[in-house]
Order: sequence, then structure tokens, then C-alpha cells
Amino acid sequence: MGFIKEQIVTIKKRDPAITSTKEVLLYPSFKALIYYKIAHYFYLHKHYFIARYFSERGKRKTGIEIHPGATIGHNLFIDHGTGVVIGETAIIGDNVTMFHGVTLGGVGNSKGKRHPTIGNNVLIGCGAKILGNIKIGDNTKVGANAVILKDVEDNVTIVGIPGIVVKKNGTKVVNRITKKDDISKTSLVE
Repeated sequence: MGFIKEQIVTIKKRDPAITSTKEVLLYPSFKALIYYKIAHYFYLHKHYFIARYFSERGKRKTGIEIHPGATIGHNLFIDHGTGVVIGETAIIGDNVTMFHGVTLGGVGNSKGKRHPTIGNNVLIGCGAKILGNIKIGDNTKVGANAVILKDVEDNVTIVGIPGIVVKKNGTKVVNRITKKDDISKTSLVE
């Protein structure tokens, strides 16, 4: 029951539109994480079919797809939620907020760790795609529709396709493109 109370407090704290505990019980994020907890339990006990059954049921009911093998810390908040995909080897830290359309996905069909690791206190904007076995640092903000394919350090704001750091430790970072279409040669100047 601790998990349920934790989720109620988290959702009420982070969503100003929620006015009562009863509303939280209708919230897709709340339902998706309940299904995930059940599926994850069976996954850890190697009952993969039952785990997948609960995972698929949660996806159909909420529009949020969380693989039962994913590892999720405390106080995950998925606002709106439709179209969120969290892959099998994804690891999500504590106090993470993500919006609809976020993908924590792989970039191939290799075995082993192939999904991102998200640090603590991370905010992931709607439509962001974080792909591959990469790490997103603590206290990072990922902008809406950003595509992140490389590790991101702590305490930054990253936006764009591909992702470019625009703030570091609260200070704006100036990005200079050396060639018009060559984003890979971006130099960062504080």
C-alpha cells in the first residue's frame, strides 16, 4: 500500500488540475504504474507470459506502454501519458516527470542493456525520444520533441534534433554552428 499512497501524493503534488484523491484513481499514470508493478513482480519471478499479459492490459487501458522488465524508481509522474513507451532495459531514477509521447527506446535488436538510464529529478518534455544505452544525468531537462542519442551530463537543459545543451547549471550556453548543416561540429561557449 505504500506505493499507492506514494503515487497519490506524487500526482496531487505535480498536477495542478487534480483537485481530489478520487481523481487520482482515474489518472492514466496511476493505473499504468499499478499494472507495471504487477507485471514487474511476475517478470522478476520469471513468469514472462503473465508479466506480458498485465503489461499489455495496462497499455490497452492507459495508452502507456511500460515493459515489465524496466526498472522504475520512486515518484515517477507521467502527465497525460498517451504514447509513452518505456523499453525493457530502461532504468528510471527517482522523481522523474515525463509527458505524453516520450519514448525511452532502443536503437536495434541487440541483446543486453539497450535502453536509456534516466537519472533523478529529470523532466522529459512531450514527444522526446531518448534512444539507446545512454545515460541522462540528474536534474536534467529534456525539451519537447528532442532526440537524444548520446549521454547527457547532470544539471543541463537539452533541446533539438539532435539534442544540444542550451543551459548548464542554470547558465545559458551559446551554441555556434561552424557549418550551416553540420550540427556535429557545434562548439559550446559559456
